[in-house]
Amino acid sequence: MVSKAATDVAKDTRVSDRKDKFYKAAWRWHFYAGLYVIPFFILLAVTGMGMTWIAYIDGRDGEKTPVIVQDQTYPLSLQAEAARGALPDGVLKQYIAPRAQDLAAIFRVDQGDVAYMVVVDPYTGQVLNSFPRRSGWYDFFDSLHSDLKLGVLGDRLIEISASLGIILLITGLYLWWPRGTGWYRAFVPTLSGGKRGVWKALHGAVGLWLSIFLLFFLISGLSWAGIWGEKLVQAWNSYPAERWDNVPLSDDIHASMNHGPKEVPWNLEQTPLPASGSEAGHAVLPAQTVIDLESMDQLARKLGFAGRYQMNIPTTKTGVYTISRDSMSTDSDDPTSDRTVHVDQYTGKILADMKYEDYSLMAQAMAVGIALHMGTLGLWSVLANSLVCLSTIFLAVSGVVMWWKRRPAAGLRLVAPPLPKDMPQWQSAVLIALFVSLAFPMAGLTLICVLALDTLVLCRIPFLKRLAS
Repeated sequence: MVSKAATDVAKDTRVSDRKDKFYKAAWRWHFYAGLYVIPFFILLAVTGMGMTWIAYIDGRDGEKTPVIVQDQTYPLSLQAEAARGALPDGVLKQYIAPRAQDLAAIFRVDQGDVAYMVVVDPYTGQVLNSFPRRSGWYDFFDSLHSDLKLGVLGDRLIEISASLGIILLITGLYLWWPRGTGWYRAFVPTLSGGKRGVWKALHGAVGLWLSIFLLFFLISGLSWAGIWGEKLVQAWNSYPAERWDNVPLSDDIHASMNHGPKEVPWNLEQTPLPASGSEAGHAVLPAQTVIDLESMDQLARKLGFAGRYQMNIPTTKTGVYTISRDSMSTDSDDPTSDRTVHVDQYTGKILADMKYEDYSLMAQAMAVGIALHMGTLGLWSVLANSLVCLSTIFLAVSGVVMWWKRRPAAGLRLVAPPLPKDMPQWQSAVLIALFVSLAFPMAGLTLICVLALDTLVLCRIPFLKRLAS
């Protein structure tokens, strides 16, 4: 008869064998996800950190140009005329009020298909500078960060990397989860056990510390992506125009006010704009007030827009004045003060007034999340974002170093972790993959392609099998 002790040993061996196979499978997926994700993560971290510091130190549109404070400001309409006069046949599109008394005013003037930012001294009306919008280093980094300067293709490639990044995060947490060693050794790396052991300990500990922050950055970034963000999440959380009281709607949506990178608050992009030319809305300005830049600036101040705010100027018969402030555009460092007001260009009546507290719960979370993601909440958020970016770069580099130390000295091989035979608990793995695929479609599509490549191609062609083994 087989003793109970022998039975227990055999049972423990089987359990250990199943766990080991599942561990190797997770490691294999972690490896393959990393192959794709690493270059993108390094690029996103470098460009994201660059954008954060440029916006904090120098601004994005010349808004931190210093001026000498004087007793009285130049009339806003004359400032605008000076800005428009700097560009022949230019069309005035936007006014950005100075953040402080010693900073310049900014006007956007479109000349043909090119938008220019014109920097004006608000005390003298003198044009200090003008340049094509989105032509600085911030915008260069932003275009790489958002779509690799490839348009829709780049957006999809980055969405895949962010989606696979979540798989990388899940598998990485599983691989580094303490198994009888205690949490202290998981969070505090042991700098012993050889060079490869040190790299592994540092990679695991930094990944564990970073995991919740990295997940936040991935989710908030995906919310801007073309598939998961625009088609799935954003569409269900857009501000409903039905809340406005009998206000005529334009054929344009709020996203039409974007110029290149995202400028309009996330939950308003797909909401239709109201239209001027009716008796709708409610009056705030005195009767017989002339509707121009001065009266709109007075209205903005009366509504509580202090310091920097943006005013989009109507250029069509049904267009509206849009007065807005949001932390995403660095208008303020408080996302809960975000506000957008639309005003009829003929009557001066307020057609729509959307505040942070009017947003849905998801939209409120996104307003705060985007501000955190972009580091627009002050110096502390710039420093915190820089730490996250540097940690992400370290994870990517240390992953490559560990692979380099593990690879054979000779031969062209990826040295991917081996695929276990007779994979146990495969149902659990399928359920996890199915959940991730449904939640993040681009990750699901990529998983299917990689799985097909792994099982139908790599494992059947000897040369490729050796390369991937």
